[in-house]
Amino acid sequence: MTAENIGRTLGKAAPAKDAPLAPGAVVSAATPAACGGAPWVETPTEYDGILLASFGGPESQDDVIPFLRNVTSGRGIPDERLEEVAVHYRHHGGVSPINEQNRQLKVALEAEIARRGLNLPVFWGNRNWEPYVTDALAEAREAGASKLIALATSAYSSYSSCRQYREDFADALEATGLQGELEIDKVGQFFDHPGFVQPFDDGVLEAIDSLRAENPELALADVEVLFTTHSVPTSDANKSGPDTRGFGEGGAYAAQHLAVAEVVVADVAQALAERGEAGVELNWQLVYQSRSGPASQPWLEPDINDVIEGLPEQGRKAVIVVPLGFVSDHMEVLWDLDNEAKESAEEAELAFRRTPTPGVHPAYVSGLIDLVEERIKGTPKAERPRRTDLGPWYDVCRAGCCENERLGFRPAVAGLQP
Repeated sequence: MTAENIGRTLGKAAPAKDAPLAPGAVVSAATPAACGGAPWVETPTEYDGILLASFGGPESQDDVIPFLRNVTSGRGIPDERLEEVAVHYRHHGGVSPINEQNRQLKVALEAEIARRGLNLPVFWGNRNWEPYVTDALAEAREAGASKLIALATSAYSSYSSCRQYREDFADALEATGLQGELEIDKVGQFFDHPGFVQPFDDGVLEAIDSLRAENPELALADVEVLFTTHSVPTSDANKSGPDTRGFGEGGAYAAQHLAVAEVVVADVAQALAERGEAGVELNWQLVYQSRSGPASQPWLEPDINDVIEGLPEQGRKAVIVVPLGFVSDHMEVLWDLDNEAKESAEEAELAFRRTPTPGVHPAYVSGLIDLVEERIKGTPKAERPRRTDLGPWYDVCRAGCCENERLGFRPAVAGLQP
C-alpha cells in the first residue's frame, strides 16, 4: 500500500453479489491456464505474487468482541454470548497467537522464495481481522500484481477450510473493485503433501521419546495416540469434497484426516523399526475438538475429552495428542488442547504430550513453496509427490464442492460454479 495508506484498513468485505466469468471462462477470476476448469492445471503460469490467506485473530482486549462479531457475522449472536467465547482470548491478554504466527510464516516463506530465486512477493490477508484480504488485494494491486496464487492456512477440504476462503477472495475482489484486474488461482488442499506430513511424524516420535525418558518402564501398548481436528456439523462434513467421489459419512474432510493419520502411524512404525523395534503397532484414533454448535445439531464425534476420559479403562497410561487438523498453534490449540485436553488427561491420571503443529517447520515451509512451483511449472499430476491415494487434490475445486448447508452456494473464485 502507499505510504499515506499504511496503518489504514479496508475492513472485512461484505458478501459478494457475483463472481463474474470472463468471456469463455468457467472459473471466476482465474488465470488463462485455470479458467477452463481442468481439475489439475498442467500449463505453466507466471504469477507475480502469493496471497497468504488466514483466519485472523484479535491483538488486544479491545479487539476481542469486534473480532468475534466478524467471525459470527450474519448469525445475530448477541455480545453477551460472544463473551462466553471471549474468555479464551481474555486469558491470553486479548491476543490470539495466530497473527504473530502468520508474520513468522510470511518471513519464512519469503526466505524460501529468495533461496529458490523466485521473484514473488507475499501479500498477507485475513478473513476476520487486520490485515484483511481486502487489504492484501489492494496492496498487491498497488505493487503492480495482476496474477496471484493463493495459499490458505488450511490443509483439508470443508466449507470453512477451503470454500469459504474462495468466497473471501470473491468478496474482496468485489469490495475493492478489482474484479477484472486481479486474477487469483489457489493451490489445492495439501493435507497429504510430504512437507505437511513430516512435522507430525517428527512430533509423534519426539513425544514417544519424551514419555519413555520420563518413564522407562512405559510400553507403547500403554500409549494412545489421538489425532485431533476441528469438529464441524455432520451435514457440512458430508458435503465436503465433490459428491462424485462418494466419500460417505464425514465426506472428504473425515476421509482426508483418516488417510493422513494412517500415513503418520506407518511412518512412525517404520522409524521405530529402523531403531530395532520391529512389529510395533500404535494404538490410535481420530477425534474431534472445539465444537461450537447447539446440542441439537449433530457434529463430528467423538470428542477428544470424552475419549481421554475412557482411556484408563482400556489400560492406557499415557496419551499423545496430535493436532493433525491445524497448521499452527492458534487459540483452539492452546486453549482446547493445552488447557482442556491436558486437564482431562490429568483427571484421568494419564501422562500427556501434545505434539507441535507445522508452524514454520522447514519441511512445511518448503512444501508450501513446492505447491506454488507446481503451478508455476505446470507440473503434471502424476509427478506431484503426495502421501495418500486421495491426492494430489484438485487445483480447481469441482462444482458443488464443500457446500455450507445453512448458507448454500455463495459467489466464489478458483473453482467451478456453484
